[in-house]
Amino acid sequence: MVAERIVSLLPSATEIVCALGLEDRLVGISHSCDYPPGVASRPRLTRPRHDLAGLTSGEIDRAVRAALRDYGSVYEIDVAGIASLEPDLVITQGICDVCAVPERQAVAALADLTPAPRVLTLDAHDLAAILDGIRDVGCATGAAAEADALVADILRRIVTVRARVDGRPRPSVLALEWLDPPYVPGHWVPELIAAAGGALVAGIARRPSYHLTWQELPALDPDVLLIMPCGFGLEEARREAERYGDRLRDVAPRAFAAGRVHALDASSYFSRSGPRVADGVEILASLLHPRTEAPFPKRRAAIFPER
Repeated sequence: MVAERIVSLLPSATEIVCALGLEDRLVGISHSCDYPPGVASRPRLTRPRHDLAGLTSGEIDRAVRAALRDYGSVYEIDVAGIASLEPDLVITQGICDVCAVPERQAVAALADLTPAPRVLTLDAHDLAAILDGIRDVGCATGAAAEADALVADILRRIVTVRARVDGRPRPSVLALEWLDPPYVPGHWVPELIAAAGGALVAGIARRPSYHLTWQELPALDPDVLLIMPCGFGLEEARREAERYGDRLRDVAPRAFAAGRVHALDASSYFSRSGPRVADGVEILASLLHPRTEAPFPKRRAAIFPER
């Protein structure tokens, strides 16, 4: 059965639904869905158990750990609100208990609804799985052709980037997905950096991001430092970089000396397993290979510190 009334409990799914031309079927969204802007008026059906707005990465880390300890989950689901919307498809995720409502919580919360909506779980641990997730949403909504076209366009853009940077020296890259405590990237982010012509010095594709200490990081001595806290927009990332500026300078003195330290809009282009990963590859290529002919657009990136 083709889904006609869709609830999305994670931002990347909301972006996928809209990129497939199905925004009119989207009846409810999560608290953190913000793209495309037209979805802002939809009912919001989740909320964090602690208000995380304006907190530092360290404060968020402590709040998340407290929520997991005290409640077993980071988010609350408005089950009554979902029931009132009568969706036939609810999209959730299976990759992380922290980033959005996880599958097991959604399934348990919606089990008693009558009729029970189908729950579609997007479980993207790498770029291929992101593309599979787009196809899965397309199949569930009768938009398989549109999903195939969207996947083809994402792949075309990434292939174009790879071709432009092929054969160029690959700068060593340290990417920090969190600052307090420091985390280096996993899942699809190492693939994006590689596609953009960078040599990642820490982080493993298709595996979770992992913690390194501030004492371990200076030995990596990268050419380029990317500050991309998971879920943070550009201004939040810039503020977080300023907060830890002294430590970051100790970690990457060569990158600072060369002006190759960048704060990124991770929330839009790197943290979400959706269509804008193609933008993310283009952004990275513009930063890692700024002298490439026909340079890529510098969307939502900033040199740190500002000059």
